[in-house]
Formats: sequence, structure tokens, C-alpha cells
Amino acid sequence: MRILQLSDPHLLADPAGCCRGRPALPLLRHALARGLAQAAAAGTPADLLLISGDLCQDESWGGYVRLRELLDTLPLPVALLAGNHDHPWMLRAVLGRRAVLAPAVLPLGSWKLLLLDSHLPGAVGGRLGAAQLAWLERRLAEAPGPAWVALHHPPLPIGDPEMDAIGLEDGSELLAVLRRASAARGLVFGHVHQHWQGALPGRPEFPLLGCPSTLVPFGPVQPCPLGRAADPGGRLLELGPGGEIRHTLLRWELPAAPSVGAGV
Repeated sequence: MRILQLSDPHLLADPAGCCRGRPALPLLRHALARGLAQAAAAGTPADLLLISGDLCQDESWGGYVRLRELLDTLPLPVALLAGNHDHPWMLRAVLGRRAVLAPAVLPLGSWKLLLLDSHLPGAVGGRLGAAQLAWLERRLAEAPGPAWVALHHPPLPIGDPEMDAIGLEDGSELLAVLRRASAARGLVFGHVHQHWQGALPGRPEFPLLGCPSTLVPFGPVQPCPLGRAADPGGRLLELGPGGEIRHTLLRWELPAAPSVGAGV
């Protein structure tokens, strides 16, 4: 199974609206086109689109309608995570019939994708809470095959003091659950607007992967493996039938439009 991960588009109600000096909706549309094309060029087309949070900067009904209109043009299923720049109730009301929304378990062939909701009302950082952590532990215990986990906020410090101050409050509890679960094989997150790669403490074979933004870059804390830290990007996750994992960082150029080149 192949998952195209995009993150942090920061859409607005105004389809021509800009966030951090860049037009959010055209850049997400461009990211979808380039990301799906790169996935197809690397092998077979993506089986699922995952957008890992901060979907709507102004947390507006119109912003989620813009996203639904864009997703309705796609032939593949979609999974969405709420970030700190989201309104979970509006997200579910507008997109609940088009996408799988966290928290949820999504079967993917022999795998399961476990979507977590780290949105914390009124805060930039995130939290899962005891009930959701217990739910995750139960789902991992009953999973007949390997499982991949996705959430918006990073569960551990990435080495950037500003970002580390607004990460996941109960990240250590999440990591403890994952260490105990043999079914869990990897985790992806958004929020940090940059490539980041680490491993679960105590399980070096377990990747922890941060995703670039479709809008603007932050950082970078780590050098971009492609040498393109200033470009928008995403990730391609390939989950093999025997539990094997392959992940590929994707980057693409900004579209040639004067408004897109505005400063961050």
C-alpha cells in the first residue's frame, strides 16, 4: 500500500487568500498534482492521500468547503488529521462523508493506519489524552498485522526550541505505548513544516518522520536529503505485505506565478 502524505496547507475561506505571503489553495492544488505524479513515477499510483493537519488557517466553514471541492476531484480515498489550526466540528461537518477523520482505524491491505487526533482547543501544542492513548493501545493489541500511526504534533523534541515548546504534551506516554506494541512499525507527523527523521527510543528500526508543508518551510533542523529545504514537499510511504517499510521524501518547485513567490 502506498500513502501520499501532505501536510499543513493552511487554507482560507477566500480561495485566493494568502497565508504567510503565499496563496494556500493554489499551492495545495499544485502539491496534489506534483505529489501524485511523483508517486506514480516511482511505481504504482498512491492508494491513499493523508493530509496531516493544519488544514484551515482561519478555521472557517468556507476553508473546509474549498478543501472538499479540491478533494472531490481526486479518484482516491483521503484521511485527514486536525491540527492546531483547525476547527474539528466544522471539519467533520463539511468533510466527514468525503474523508476518514481521526481518531480512526483505516485498513490498508495487510496493514492498519491508526489516525490520532492531537488537537487541543485554544492551544498551539497538542494532546492525545488518557482515553485516546488507551484506545490506541487496544487497537494495537488487536491488530492482526503491522500498523502505522499518524498524528499532527511531533511526539518528541526535534531540536528546534520554538517547535519543541508547542509539540505533543503527552508525547512520552505515546512513545511508551508504541514501544510496548509489536504491531506498531512507524509514525508520521506534520506541524513542523520540514523534513525530519528519527527513531523511536528503544526501537531503532521504528521510523519517526516529520513532513514538509505544502505552503512554507520552517527550519530546517536537519539537512534536507534532497538539498531542497526551501521547496514545498511531502512524503511517499510504501507499506509492504510482509511488514516492510519504505519512505521517500518528495519535493517540488513552486509554480511559476508572481503571487506564489512572495516572501514568507
